[in-house]
Amino acid sequence: MRNKFYVINFLLLFLGIQIGASQATNLWPENVKAIATKFNQTGFGKNSFVFDASMDMKEVQILIDSIHALQTSTNGEFSKDRFALLFKPGTYQLNIKVGYYMHVMGLGKSPEDVVIIGSVGSSSIRNGVRIGHVLTNFWRAAENLTIIPTIDSTNTWAVSQAAPLRRIHVKGNLKLFDGASSGGFMANCKIEGTVFSGSQQQWFTRNSSFKNWDGGVWNMMYVGVTNAPEENWPDKPITTVKETPEVREKPYWIFSNHEYFLQVPTTKKNSSGIDWDKKNKQEKQVPISDFYIANPNIDNAASINNALSRRKNILFSPGIFKLNESLKVTHAGTILMGIGMATLVPENGNMAIEVSDVDNVTVAGIIFDAATMPTKVMMQVGETGANKKHQSAPTYLYDLFFRVGGEQETNVLNCLLINSNNVFIDHAWLWRADHGANVGWNKNIATNGLIVNGNDVTAYGLFNEHFQEYQTIWNGEAGRVYFYQSEMPYDPPSNEIWQHDGIKGYASYKVANQVKKHQAWGIGNYGFFNTPLIVDQSIETPTAVENSFYHKVLLLLGWNKETTSAIKSIINGKGGGVDTNIRKRVME
Repeated sequence: MRNKFYVINFLLLFLGIQIGASQATNLWPENVKAIATKFNQTGFGKNSFVFDASMDMKEVQILIDSIHALQTSTNGEFSKDRFALLFKPGTYQLNIKVGYYMHVMGLGKSPEDVVIIGSVGSSSIRNGVRIGHVLTNFWRAAENLTIIPTIDSTNTWAVSQAAPLRRIHVKGNLKLFDGASSGGFMANCKIEGTVFSGSQQQWFTRNSSFKNWDGGVWNMMYVGVTNAPEENWPDKPITTVKETPEVREKPYWIFSNHEYFLQVPTTKKNSSGIDWDKKNKQEKQVPISDFYIANPNIDNAASINNALSRRKNILFSPGIFKLNESLKVTHAGTILMGIGMATLVPENGNMAIEVSDVDNVTVAGIIFDAATMPTKVMMQVGETGANKKHQSAPTYLYDLFFRVGGEQETNVLNCLLINSNNVFIDHAWLWRADHGANVGWNKNIATNGLIVNGNDVTAYGLFNEHFQEYQTIWNGEAGRVYFYQSEMPYDPPSNEIWQHDGIKGYASYKVANQVKKHQAWGIGNYGFFNTPLIVDQSIETPTAVENSFYHKVLLLLGWNKETTSAIKSIINGKGGGVDTNIRKRVME
């Protein structure tokens, strides 16, 4: 009976039959509904639209504009809707406006197989009005496309956190701001012209190339980037690492010979620049038939776990999956891929994903959203005490975004717990909400963002903010972090509440006392306090590793104007502090 259920599920998805259509899209005019139905003939699930170049581009533009208008409306930031826009190889004349929970993907073997003449952009426009900042332009993505800009030869991707660009080729310039902006991630991208970062406070770029980079505010980092700006720290906010020591690029979907496949790149060491301009015959190709396509309107934890037990990979289609038990990944080589900002909600105090201490697991493109029931851990990699070595087949985590609060009251001890050795994080944002509904010291409770117990764990592009104690705790040996962006919590009521062991406040980044080897580059820590607060240090480490933190910046962004707040040191009581008179400090 259960196997029959899965067959029916796949057929419904493949035929594009709509089950439990969202209330918001039901409000579309009839012509838009008809267009959406026409383009939703895909096995990727509801709110996934697959386009080819033979389609009526006027209709395609109407649908994309309608989705963007929906996702940038008053409630767009915490919308229930999720969308994936997939483009088969070909050339399209479109202006693709990308709003909340919109994921734009080319389905070519190379980004040059899908060409958008026009734009693929993100801006500060909300409800048709330019609001003058993109400080909350979160939860969106673009991948595997070539863009030929038609407006001033510049494509605009103005975002803050959780908005990655991957495998993008811009035949022109790229602009990363539209008013105030606060950070982003780019990997395996080629920009033929200049990247204008403007007001971007911080940005992480890996394995990319561009002609020039113009701008830089607090913390700009380049790892394995062709034509990266020269370091001149601290006069310029630039950290450059010429080669990426080890990485495997994020897997990507392709459409070839009338079928869908997931291309899984191979690990590369000491690399720089893009890799898609070279033929890589060693890439693994996984057919969609090896995936269980999870539908949020049909599936639950039991059905997805059944597929995992049968050694299926999981494709999470766009939507919100409410889970009453954790998804258990127990087989080596398992792939869990989300498209369209698929979201997992652990509703019963359980984890959302629980990965065993096995080789070569891939988890990518997923939002984890806390529920009202208290949760100890939202995602765990490796059981407690995990000790296997996985250096020949490491686990990779790509574009994982954790959210605690913003809609309902929540209580989370820790978002991401890594117990396994040899794990790579390639872009993560862990966020205790500082705005939205039910946000406050006693409403969205969350202790830590990331805890690493495993050895030889590496993070590229780690964003971790507003948790109530340490943002990051690193207990494992030989950890490496390339770029760190963190704001301390805005809302501790007082130092009487927010302190420990005779230390005022909590450092953002803590390396445990027993650790003998740890390295970090491009570390940005920031404070914005609603009440008068003193923090003794922003980084806390054993003395033996404090000189292995390279290029640190500390800022006091704001405070209650009638009081005095201060962060007294960058690291271990050293490097100077910031207060209402001196708002910025930098340290080698």
